Amino acid sequence: MNDEQLLRYARHILLDEFGIEGQERLQAARVLIVGAGGLGSPAACYLAASGVGHLVLADDDEVELSNLQRQILHTTGRVGWPKAESGKRMLQALNPDIHIQALVSRLDGPALDEQVSLADVVLDCCDNFATRHAVNRSCVKYRKPLVSGAAIRFAGQISVFDLRRGDAPCYHCLFPEADDVEELRCATTGVLAPLVGIVGSTQAAEAIKVLTGMGETLTGRMLCLDALSMQWQTLRFKRDPACLVCAGRDAPPADGPPN
Repeated sequence: MNDEQLLRYARHILLDEFGIEGQERLQAARVLIVGAGGLGSPAACYLAASGVGHLVLADDDEVELSNLQRQILHTTGRVGWPKAESGKRMLQALNPDIHIQALVSRLDGPALDEQVSLADVVLDCCDNFATRHAVNRSCVKYRKPLVSGAAIRFAGQISVFDLRRGDAPCYHCLFPEADDVEELRCATTGVLAPLVGIVGSTQAAEAIKVLTGMGETLTGRMLCLDALSMQWQTLRFKRDPACLVCAGRDAPPADGPPN
């Protein structure tokens, strides 16, 4: 790192658990963020500010005025812009020292597989089950850690599916895919603006822990927040041995998860 980088990331480097080695791991990392809305906004901002070397921001939507109540990547002047491009503009201003790639598309099929295979960690910041399950399947396929978040009305949840580990559950283990699942959307039910900030910021923190190897991630646990009472609950869950998505994965090696 050069002198300017040492100064920019000094507060990370001062942390004993982090240090220069942790910061260098962030600088060498590539993170895929699926969704540049309410969750993707704070997650991307904190990962960019923290010095993640390569951020890929994928979203096929455009900025609308109603987004600005909570989606802090975007501004009034960029209403009508593709969200990925608007987010890139904000992140470049925040940290010009990193590489930001904007994908103005809904990732699926080979395109999704390509981006997941290149990433060191994937953040699910989308707003629909179809995309969540597609991202999960790709992460299982390439054994990539997945940090998932969701927020609606006053309720938020965050979990990590570290699919490098053979014993770790996947998203489908916790939320099996089904055609009759009722999806709640912010456009029809509403969402408290700071809630997505809390959840998205927590996703960024979990991603940093995955990338640096410090602390204990939320693998096998889901944090649930009731913002009306500001109470957190922790739910524990295990891998479903009959899961239709991840049942074929090998058990973890004796010396820990693969790199």
